[in-house]
Amino acid sequence: MLAALDAHAIGFAVAGLAVLGGALWPVVVRNRPLSTPILSLLLGVIAFALPTALAAPDPLRHVDATEVVTEIGVIVSLMGAGLKLDRPIGWRRWATTWRLLAITLPLSVVLVALLGWWGAALAPASALLLGAVLAPTDPVLAADVQVGPPGERTDEGDDAEDQVRFSLTSEAGLNDALAFPFTNAAVAMALAGSDSTGWLLHWLSVDVIYKLVVGLAGGVLIGRLLGRLTFALPEQTALASQGLGFVALTGTFLSYGATEVVGGYGFLAVFVTAVTYRAYERDHAYHQTLHDFTEQIEHLLTIGLLVLLGGAIAGGLLAALTWQAALVALAVVFVVRPVTVLAGLGGTDLPSGERAAIAFFGIRGIGSLYYLAYALNTAPFEGAEVLWATVAFAVVSSVLVHGVLATPVMRRLDVRRELVRTSAT
Repeated sequence: MLAALDAHAIGFAVAGLAVLGGALWPVVVRNRPLSTPILSLLLGVIAFALPTALAAPDPLRHVDATEVVTEIGVIVSLMGAGLKLDRPIGWRRWATTWRLLAITLPLSVVLVALLGWWGAALAPASALLLGAVLAPTDPVLAADVQVGPPGERTDEGDDAEDQVRFSLTSEAGLNDALAFPFTNAAVAMALAGSDSTGWLLHWLSVDVIYKLVVGLAGGVLIGRLLGRLTFALPEQTALASQGLGFVALTGTFLSYGATEVVGGYGFLAVFVTAVTYRAYERDHAYHQTLHDFTEQIEHLLTIGLLVLLGGAIAGGLLAALTWQAALVALAVVFVVRPVTVLAGLGGTDLPSGERAAIAFFGIRGIGSLYYLAYALNTAPFEGAEVLWATVAFAVVSSVLVHGVLATPVMRRLDVRRELVRTSAT
């Protein structure tokens, strides 16, 4: 009984420290080669490694809970990413994003799957799952390399918005949804067993076409509906007049839940809802209120999830990591991402420094953990322990390396861009 009470009390104490850290760390790490995700991860490792009654989280045993908490973290972050974007959707304005989605994402899935099969000796379905899980970048942990709050456009207009930050934000908002068809392909392979090709037609018609169309349509419809309720009604009844930030959660949960009910991709719907809602009345000051509220919730969720990840690592999540799997995880972050981005952006007029930044900052994070939990909760995969260890190691590596380098690299790009702009005038 005493141990249980101790664990209960210690859990609250750790949560309090994490929230306090969430308030203090952004000030402490400002203009330093550190990040709040790094400190949150370290807090989790230390708190759960100490000889206390606090039991370390175990995503292998509690796959359901892992799926739910990471799911919430991702969808809130997707709403926040969509609300930030000032640039209207267009073929040319989003050209870099379309290239990253059409070329970089599928190429990443293929290369990581091949590495998992050949390098880590994973079964074909597990290797494909590894590729799908680690291919998308993460909107949750990428705050340091994303665009700023709504309305921070330059005097030169939307197209003058920082291309690096815009590309990384819009890519993360969409590829976290577009990785679903590849994840479902791995699930179908695992369930099919010896019938290795019978699932292809159903996967193509349902998991690719139907779910993507429904996710896109659901996001547009709900975004327009919320836009009308917020901006088009008489002032006394319009949501914008209330000034309440939690309306952003309405859009998040409504678009996600309603789209999932009819079988569409909720991740896609949430991001499209945010972008559509923002476009309804693009320059309204209420978007800042929604952004600020969403950012605070996202910040707290990120800290909590990384503390739990640190606790899982302290509890032995990486115990199944082989040196081959570790090399695969490092290759995903340092080789596959740069190679596939440079292939996707080949022939564009982006400066080489900006292309290199987009190629390097393919941050892996909570989205990968969600996809893995979702897949393992849906179908049996060989080598689940190795999959968890590999994905967790890739996420930790990304958090540490990108967390250290994000601030100095982005500051250097900003200085270079300002020098170019000054010299041009």
